[in-house]
Amino acid sequence: MFLHLGKDLVIPLKDIIAIVDADSLGSQDTRDFFKIAEEEGFIYNIVNDNIKSYIITERIEKDKNTGEKIRKSIIYCSNISSTTLYKRANFMKKI
Repeated sequence: MFLHLGKDLVIPLKDIIAIVDADSLGSQDTRDFFKIAEEEGFIYNIVNDNIKSYIITERIEKDKNTGEKIRKSIIYCSNISSTTLYKRANFMKKI
């Protein structure tokens, strides 16, 4: 099953670790986490403004050179609310 995050981006549901509401970034630790993630290139912006939610994902990929399995983390920024994404994810599970 997949989840549409907006624009033309769809990701597998199994890769999602958390969906975080952008308005809930009140704690300094959480803001620091997202700031560091952005600096290290883990954040993929679907939209440039009006960010309503962050989707934290992780998937296992095979390294092209060594063939070893590696974990790759990506945080997607979406202009779709966390509530709507949650509903979409649960709707897809019922199908």
